[in-house]
Amino acid sequence: MIRNPNDIQEGVKKIRMLIAGYPGIGKSTLALSAPNPLHIDVDFGIDRIEPRYRKPYIQPQTYDEILGDLTPINLQDFDTLVFDTGGKLISLMSIWAIKKDPKNGKRDGSLSLPGYGVVGREFVRLMDYCFYELQKNIVIVFHATEEKDGDNTRLRIKVEGQTKNNVWEPMDLGGFVEIYGNDRTIGFSNCERYFAKGTRGINGIRKIPALGPTSPNDFLTKLFDEYNARAVAEVQKNAEQQAIYEAAMVEGSSIIAGITDADTANAAMPKYKAIKHALTSNKELGVIWNNKIKELGLMFDKVLGKYTPAPPAEGAK
Repeated sequence: MIRNPNDIQEGVKKIRMLIAGYPGIGKSTLALSAPNPLHIDVDFGIDRIEPRYRKPYIQPQTYDEILGDLTPINLQDFDTLVFDTGGKLISLMSIWAIKKDPKNGKRDGSLSLPGYGVVGREFVRLMDYCFYELQKNIVIVFHATEEKDGDNTRLRIKVEGQTKNNVWEPMDLGGFVEIYGNDRTIGFSNCERYFAKGTRGINGIRKIPALGPTSPNDFLTKLFDEYNARAVAEVQKNAEQQAIYEAAMVEGSSIIAGITDADTANAAMPKYKAIKHALTSNKELGVIWNNKIKELGLMFDKVLGKYTPAPPAEGAK
């Protein structure tokens, strides 16, 4: 069914986010600032997080363990799933894919070309399952690696081969964490240095507040609240615009329906021009108006500034 984008009613929703940066820059702590998280510590790095910022966690050693743990009953007390790190998650997926079908791997244990496809599709399936069926926020952490591009050095997420595109595809937000002077920042806009992803007005570079002895670790919780507040405001604005559009179409159609000749067309012009428009009402009514004028054989005389009967076509009797 073809639908009008103005009918979208999406408001508060769960969010999928990617965080990337160098090791030791605080990505895990930042990820755990999301709302009520479960830490899926596939990197076994929880000991590197300050105890006060640690959250409930699992440390699966295989991808099958992850699938076994991520069930509705196990996750009913959590709002966010933090995969730390995405690179290790994909490594476990790779072992799982090769075990499932040896054709997915090479003799050296790395993925074959078909194997990359299997892992990429499984990554997207897992993200969809966590988001749509479990209805959880998703935060996935990646280490960053440097890649040379001519004279420039660019940051990229550390993940094997073709799976890079599969990783970015389902994300609503994606940011690189860096340090500028004494400030830790996260960038949500593409630049020469890295690829990032921003939506709902979440873009640019944002400073991550330093955490003191009594500071709450809530940066992502506040960011997600901002994201959803923008979504709700957008829905409200769309509803207001839709109401104005519908009123304009009713009023304009009624005015045009009352035009029967040049005199009524001229009389209708002030009322027609006073209509408050929204969305495509001005364009749509303009087409209806012009069709009516053409149907009645009228023309607009620019010298007189009004509609008059069009002169007979050349050769007409």
